Amino acid sequence: MTIRKVKSGYRLVSKKGKNLGTYKSKAGAQKRERQVEFFKKKAAHG
Repeated sequence: MTIRKVKSGYRLVSKKGKNLGTYKSKAGAQKRERQVEFFKKKAAHG
């Protein structure tokens, strides 16, 4: 995942280019990135 700066703030973008949300602050985008990683790992372990 990548955090990109856009007009409206910061956007979290997946490796495939899918928008995972736009946030006013970089910290908000980083928080969401951690949440997504957590659930990906949780899903992998069943």
